[in-house]
Amino acid sequence: MKVLITGATGLVGSELVSVLLKNGIHINYLTTSEDKIQDEDRYKGFLWNPKRGQIDERCISDIDAIIHLAGATISKRWTSSYKEEIVESRILSTNLLYNLLKNTPNKVKHFISASATGIYKDSMDKVYSEDSTETDHSFLSTVVQKWEAAADQIAQLDIKVAKVRTGLVLSGKGGVLKEMAEPVKFGLGTAFGSGEQIQSWIHLSDMAGIYCFILNKGLEDVYNAVAPYPVSQNALVKTIAKVLDKVYFMPNIPKWVMEAALGEMHILLFSSQNVSAKKIIAEGYQFKYLSLEKAIKNALQS
Repeated sequence: MKVLITGATGLVGSELVSVLLKNGIHINYLTTSEDKIQDEDRYKGFLWNPKRGQIDERCISDIDAIIHLAGATISKRWTSSYKEEIVESRILSTNLLYNLLKNTPNKVKHFISASATGIYKDSMDKVYSEDSTETDHSFLSTVVQKWEAAADQIAQLDIKVAKVRTGLVLSGKGGVLKEMAEPVKFGLGTAFGSGEQIQSWIHLSDMAGIYCFILNKGLEDVYNAVAPYPVSQNALVKTIAKVLDKVYFMPNIPKWVMEAALGEMHILLFSSQNVSAKKIIAEGYQFKYLSLEKAIKNALQS
């Protein structure tokens, strides 16, 4: 099998590339940087520029499936211009792939797109499955709805489309866990607001595992990529402290403090989404990390 990947050098992309190569899968990847292009037997890079609508058509030569992970990080202050970048990085890149597939001869049969659990409403009591239709007008929910709609148009080309709604990815290589662990190391770890907001998490290894599972089984439709046992933010920070053998006693940070410091982006710290993993489990996926403590311990040790 031969797969085209966008976002191959990111946190999830790097892990996924490693797993796929170990399983004998050939990879083409797209990058906006010439200095990131490699030309190896099973790992070849190609240039693209979604903002300019430019892409090297050779990237889909003999490709069976596309895994689309590219998108600007949401963990950066949301100025008006950066909010546009968050949206455009997802929509323009997906549209560019759609046009490439529509206008260039290819044998692609499967398109797997990253998505996010941010599509669901902030709630302390509801459990969200993929069938949940409740959304709101928050920035993140709107971004995800547009993102998924862009991916859905590819189904018009007789290509199976799967969308992977990602939760909080736990990794020691980057992302939110690394940021949360730093103050804990100095005894300054704390939760935000009430700390009761639900965090639907997943270990990086399982994140890559779910993409591989969807790819190998040829699945379509939408799937939540979260571990089966979400926790409160208080429990998350306490578990990080336990793993690092640090005291956890700091008072929670009030919402107004983080709103002043981060602006609109502060909602990332205060939103609560209890997201179900039942659908991917019913398909047969077996999680490697079901325990939060084991997941954090492995992530921080690696």
